[in-house]
Amino acid sequence: MSPTETARTTTGTVDTDAGPARITWLPAKKPRLVLAAGHGAGGGIEARDLQALAAALPAHGVSVALVEQPWRVAGKKLAPAPKTLDTGWRGLWPALTAPGLPVVAAGRSAGARVACRTATELGAHAVLALSFPLHPPGKPEKSRKDELLGSGVPTLVVQGGHDPFGRPAEFPPGEYEITEVPYGDHGFAVPKKADLTQDQAMEILTAAVTVWLDRLP
Repeated sequence: MSPTETARTTTGTVDTDAGPARITWLPAKKPRLVLAAGHGAGGGIEARDLQALAAALPAHGVSVALVEQPWRVAGKKLAPAPKTLDTGWRGLWPALTAPGLPVVAAGRSAGARVACRTATELGAHAVLALSFPLHPPGKPEKSRKDELLGSGVPTLVVQGGHDPFGRPAEFPPGEYEITEVPYGDHGFAVPKKADLTQDQAMEILTAAVTVWLDRLP
């Protein structure tokens, strides 16, 4: 990893079999966990939920590693096949575990699927699935529940109440926890007419994740 320090953050590239990836570290002063968070197929680490967690968690003893998949680093607009995403994530894992701390595999949307698919294989401490895409919009019959239910580790899903990829009530029973962000869409945006603000929506998300992380063994 070739780090470049800017203020408190450290950004570096990691070579993987899918190409160079990038990790931006936001360290806690006395870390007890690492939360490694990947982005979705339609955006990067600038997503509001990833940025909110990166701002909130270091104060609670959790170092945050924002992971950019090789396709994003290469400037491509479309994500590759799931198999290639998994390859990139596997290649990053040694750098994520280098601090010697338990690593919680996290991701939003497609990144949540990657985290679930690889958690047991890589030895993730737990999985945080943000906006898990339970099914394509309008196609509930094409369920991806097996990926979620197969994570094999403690798992928290945080889902927008109006997410077209799966509303909280659509999720199957299983050994995982789920928290709803009221009115939130797939990117956790809430409409202006909602009875909570965008900042309050993010506070619901970060508070739920913080409490869950605190309860992990």
